[in-house]
Amino acid sequence: MSIETQTAPARAWKRVVWLSLLGTAGCVGLSLGLNYLLLLSDVLTPFGRSVVTATALPIIIGLPLFALLGWREAELRRYRQELTRSGTYDRLTGCLNGAVFTSMVDRRAARPSGPRSGAFLVIHPEHLASINLRFGLGWGDEALRLIASAIRSSVRKDDLIGRLGNSMFGVFLPGATKQDAKEIGERVRAAVGQIYFAPKGDKDVLAIRVGGVVFEHELAFEDMFRSAEELLIEVQDDADMALSHIRN
Repeated sequence: MSIETQTAPARAWKRVVWLSLLGTAGCVGLSLGLNYLLLLSDVLTPFGRSVVTATALPIIIGLPLFALLGWREAELRRYRQELTRSGTYDRLTGCLNGAVFTSMVDRRAARPSGPRSGAFLVIHPEHLASINLRFGLGWGDEALRLIASAIRSSVRKDDLIGRLGNSMFGVFLPGATKQDAKEIGERVRAAVGQIYFAPKGDKDVLAIRVGGVVFEHELAFEDMFRSAEELLIEVQDDADMALSHIRN
């Protein structure tokens, strides 16, 4: 550990001590000054001066102090929310990151109650490498953001969407039937096909491949992902999605 790292807490505590001493000295000085000014007044009685002092000092000192503490608390809460969000969601697409998505799917599969059947889709954007080569990585990222938005607009409220790796999405559909999964997959394909994508003014078409599995009893994430990913090989750009039924 470096000397700079070792002395950082000491410097922080030094600032706290100095702030405490200066703040206390300021409050004492303010109290003495106010009492001195009130003693020079012949209008107020001793009781009146004590009432003014007892009322004014808490307002003068307490109001800014508690306003500052409240503001700092709001800032800390915002920072905690940002940290939680950055650790939960993928920054580029806004979907759950791979680790959180995997964990949530596995927890749902392990819980004793709730729907046991459902479906799992794997969505793979097409031509992403070509977009990166022709227009640059920034436009490839923009394509991913647009596709993620199309996926979110096409699924149900309780469905989970995660970004798996650099260019793949997973969608967990609890309680979905085979027909539900097929309809959702087709909605996603249609939504992606309608995206207006014109990098550098040149209109391009975004497309995806979709593979999925339907299960009667929830499986572990790895089992669902492996089965759905294998089906992607069978899907062509202009073909329907590939969907299999696992009778477990």
